[in-house]
Amino acid sequence: MYIPSQFEETRPEVLHTLLRAHPLGTLVTLGASGLNANHIPFEFDAQQGPHGTLRAHIARANPLWKDFSSEVEALVVFQGAQSYISPGWYPTKEEDGRAVPTYNYMVAHAYGPLRVIDDAEWIRAQVQRLSERHETGQARPWKITDAPADYIDKLLKALVGIEIPVTKLAGKWKVSQNQPAVNREGVMRGLREQGGDAALAMAAAVASHGKA
Repeated sequence: MYIPSQFEETRPEVLHTLLRAHPLGTLVTLGASGLNANHIPFEFDAQQGPHGTLRAHIARANPLWKDFSSEVEALVVFQGAQSYISPGWYPTKEEDGRAVPTYNYMVAHAYGPLRVIDDAEWIRAQVQRLSERHETGQARPWKITDAPADYIDKLLKALVGIEIPVTKLAGKWKVSQNQPAVNREGVMRGLREQGGDAALAMAAAVASHGKA
């Protein structure tokens, strides 16, 4: 990933927050037929390994768990807030017209060797942790024990676990740091007026990360 220095994000706590807030990762692997991309919800364990560990499960019918190169690290892309930025939001545009549209975004790339875990108890525990996390806040949180045991056992047999010990975590936060303060204020104002979760999240990112 190309990362100009002003957009580089290296703080582990910031990167970890994005991974947990946006757990649907794009897993990119190299197989016999070339590059392969799968979109998978991951859980991230920051305590396991020097850079954390990613865990997930996939359908046994997915050829990914048999067709990947053990000699090439896997890549998982996590996408945070993203927003189109109009040049009309820059006050400096009125002065000299030197402004063009751009796109702001926050992404984290996790690299590491892919490990396949074909173990029913490991998969059960991973599914349980993942569902417990995402069911938090529901009026009646679903539990794995809510479903008949034989039904769950059958489903678990159709799954395979995967684990990626993270060897490198790279972040790119393109949130108007290259603009003067007056333009960053204009971007935040435009995003807030636009509204919506993504725009408001980007406005907050510009406020906390944007520096001339």
